Amino acid sequence: MMTTQNTLRLTVGQATVRFLAQQQVERDGVSAPFFGGAFGIFGHGNVAGIGQALLQYREEFPYYQGRNEQGLVHSAIGYAKARNRLGALAVTTSIGPGAANMITGAGTATSNRLPVLLLPSDYFATRRTGYVLQQIEDPTTPTDSTSDAFRAVSRFWDRVSRPEQLPEALLGAMRVLTSPADTGAVTVSLPQDVQAEAYDFPVELFRERTWYVPRARADLAALHRAAEAVRQAKRPMILAGGGVIYSDATAALEEFVDATGIPVGLTQAGKASLPWSHPLNAGAVGSSGSRYANQLAAQADLIIGIGTRYTDFTSASNTLFQNPDVRFLNLNVQEFDAYKEGGLALIGDARESLRELGALLGDWQVAEDHRRRANGLADEWRQEVDRIIAPEPDAPTLPQAVAIGLVNSFAKPNDVVINAAGSMPGDLHRLWKPGGPLSYGIEYGYSCMGYEVAAGVGAKLADRDREVFTFIGDGTWLMLSSELLTSIQEGLKQIVLLVDNKGYGSIEALSRTVGSQGFGCRFLYRDQATGQFSDRTLEVDFAQNAASYGATVYTATTADELKEALEAAVAGEETAVIYTVVDAQGRFGGSGAWWEVPVAEVAEIDSSNEARKTYDDHRAAQRLHV
Repeated sequence: MMTTQNTLRLTVGQATVRFLAQQQVERDGVSAPFFGGAFGIFGHGNVAGIGQALLQYREEFPYYQGRNEQGLVHSAIGYAKARNRLGALAVTTSIGPGAANMITGAGTATSNRLPVLLLPSDYFATRRTGYVLQQIEDPTTPTDSTSDAFRAVSRFWDRVSRPEQLPEALLGAMRVLTSPADTGAVTVSLPQDVQAEAYDFPVELFRERTWYVPRARADLAALHRAAEAVRQAKRPMILAGGGVIYSDATAALEEFVDATGIPVGLTQAGKASLPWSHPLNAGAVGSSGSRYANQLAAQADLIIGIGTRYTDFTSASNTLFQNPDVRFLNLNVQEFDAYKEGGLALIGDARESLRELGALLGDWQVAEDHRRRANGLADEWRQEVDRIIAPEPDAPTLPQAVAIGLVNSFAKPNDVVINAAGSMPGDLHRLWKPGGPLSYGIEYGYSCMGYEVAAGVGAKLADRDREVFTFIGDGTWLMLSSELLTSIQEGLKQIVLLVDNKGYGSIEALSRTVGSQGFGCRFLYRDQATGQFSDRTLEVDFAQNAASYGATVYTATTADELKEALEAAVAGEETAVIYTVVDAQGRFGGSGAWWEVPVAEVAEIDSSNEARKTYDDHRAAQRLHV
């Protein structure tokens, strides 16, 4: 390594890794390294660039091997979520298909507002080699490549075509990665020749650098307007979203609720933002919520959205808020989200803004009848959950709700549950009793199949002292289970609940409600005589499949067997997979809320025509809040 005055001669790959190793993050006076290392799969595009640098600096910057590029990004997302957005991982891939495999993960990160740094390799910047292996050729725009596909799913995107561009790209990346408002997937595309090219970088680039995560204060006039809106409300309700957790505002929310008596409904991302036992925690809200919280939401004259982006599941596709006089007050650090639903925007950090709003409200409280009704509904909901998850003695099958309750009974307050797709996110949203703000790791911004096992790796990497319980369906397992090997390789124990319902069970149920008869949703052999799917189910030995990775595998078909398997898995020190066959109908239902999935307007199938009538009835209740 040569030093010239105030410069260091390094390759772009080496400079990138040295820079990342020096980044710190600080919030509320607590500082920590921002990057926990890098995941990667090496190919010709990065093996001699970033790959060489990770070898050279392996003592300062850990490298973790992976099996699938999408899975690696999902591991990085699980890590960032477990670090409450105050930490991230980098992911490096080769050119072409290796890079493209990360695009789905990038969408997952950006949808969920979670920081990940993606370092896809790219074509030769010099073009001296001509077009190369795995490079897409565009005859009209030679500068376009696979990496350009990341633009739509990244919060920041740059291509480093010359070494001198690297400092600006890295600093820009860090600005977005540590931003409370703008974070998500950050893509810095690195042409493979540039990765290995040497340059005299300024020494200052490699100093330890701290990025201070701000707590933006809301505008004072906006706070006064917000306080007046709350005072005028007769039946206000809070929708607590993920922003409550990411801003570490859970204690401030509880204090605000205690002082005002305003009940709370929880979005999927905000599920753990108020203690389960709080008397004003009405539970999950929206399409995947409960009828108890949804009753309050339907009658509320003021919805106070805190850190939520009002997805269609939260708003029941704009059919949930039925009070003709309903107004919205939205507290969010992101201006874009604060103005949704035609709301009165309060733009600022959730923790500080809640405290300041509470101070302006003074001793104001909701009317006693509103508080009493909310308390009653919340209590009824908790009793209903206990009834739903209770195993029935000598039951021949294992309902999914009971399985969730049993796993929950083994989870300590610091332990985390992971899931993303299928019917389980809805059941977990309703039934899981989280032990703390970071104990509920459901990805439902993108609802990405294949997230689960990989995210469990990242969550465990972020905090090795807690148990990780990962729920995954058989359909998702067949898509992406390969990071189970990474879990075993790195000693990152997780307990995987592999739930078999013989296909895409959640979508089969949806298919039937929209008149499509469950077509194409079960894993069935094709009848060679008719050319159509038969009634004969494909049988997959999932237990043996999991065992082939080296995991300890248990099988459970009843509540008692599941309890025994959980006892053994928790007591063990290695990654375990519990294979369970659940009763496909043994789920919780009855949220009382709709979710819009368009139904064929004309059809030759009776079930489709009937479903269209129901669809039109629901759409009649849809409102645009402007």
